[in-house]
Amino acid sequence: MKHTRFFLAALLVFCICPVSADTVPDQTFFQACREASASTEDPRVFRGADGWYFLKAELEHLSKGVFWGQKSREVSRAARPDTADPLPAIVDFNNQLKARGIELILVPVPAKAAVYPDKMNTGLSLPGNRRLDYYHHEFYALLRQEGVQVLDIMPGLLAQREKGNQVYCATDAHWSAFSCEITAAQIAGYLKEKSWYPGTEKDVMTAASGVISVTGDLAGGVSEPLEVRTVTGPGGKYIEAASDSPVVLMGDSHVLVFREGADMLARGAGLFDQLAYELGFAPDLIGVRGSGSTASRVNLFRKSKQDPEYLQGKKALIWCFSVREFTESTGGWRLVPVSP
Repeated sequence: MKHTRFFLAALLVFCICPVSADTVPDQTFFQACREASASTEDPRVFRGADGWYFLKAELEHLSKGVFWGQKSREVSRAARPDTADPLPAIVDFNNQLKARGIELILVPVPAKAAVYPDKMNTGLSLPGNRRLDYYHHEFYALLRQEGVQVLDIMPGLLAQREKGNQVYCATDAHWSAFSCEITAAQIAGYLKEKSWYPGTEKDVMTAASGVISVTGDLAGGVSEPLEVRTVTGPGGKYIEAASDSPVVLMGDSHVLVFREGADMLARGAGLFDQLAYELGFAPDLIGVRGSGSTASRVNLFRKSKQDPEYLQGKKALIWCFSVREFTESTGGWRLVPVSP
């Protein structure tokens, strides 16, 4: 797959005014998600068309509609009803960081089926410039009203799919390495406008593109070819996280995939690596396998407890996780302090 490396920040402008979302959600799409998640062939995975596979938990999340406020107690898998609503936890986390001079940038990763509905169900198609993730679009507007900076990457992913670029793995639950690249470019473009950005200080890094074969976690050993851009430092070594960096990247396995190798598919090509390359310096990394809702924030607290000076000098925290976390995390959305 050929594509041009480009600077996306000015083009997508953090998608505060994203592609249009109709005032009425597409019930046909949500019903298709509901039926696919309830299929009995496999308890975890739904097999779509053309060799594409979908995580049932993600399809179930899409089918639930409104997932915040009072409705959250009806649709969330949180073990405690008082932790079902993601809105108070995200707003509280943002306010805590803001009080310490740290900007939160929330980067929810859209569900695969919202970008590739036709691969889930051949009777579906992308409806022009209308979004299928209707309720996420509404939720992001509520967060912005509360002062949370949301990087809505959905318009960018749809645009790249339209150009023929693969933005999700067909055989895996995660986005593609290409999506890591374009998302990193958006984040970096935004951060480079900040007064604290050390524009003249650059680490030496090299990026090399190539096609690899990956075996996803959904398709039972089936492999697929994917283009990756691998980032390395001096001597060809992979980039290491920097605990003293002004930028922290935090989240679920979407910040680990294509970085850690083995079941994370590749090394040196994930969101962390691409962000380091675009910024010119390495961020710190707090990634968890599993839920990125509460567990990642607990890990941040533990890090700041272990090192009382850890948050000093931090300017931005990028929190990236799958949208299914809004309802499918059994750990829920607890209020967690960022430091002791």
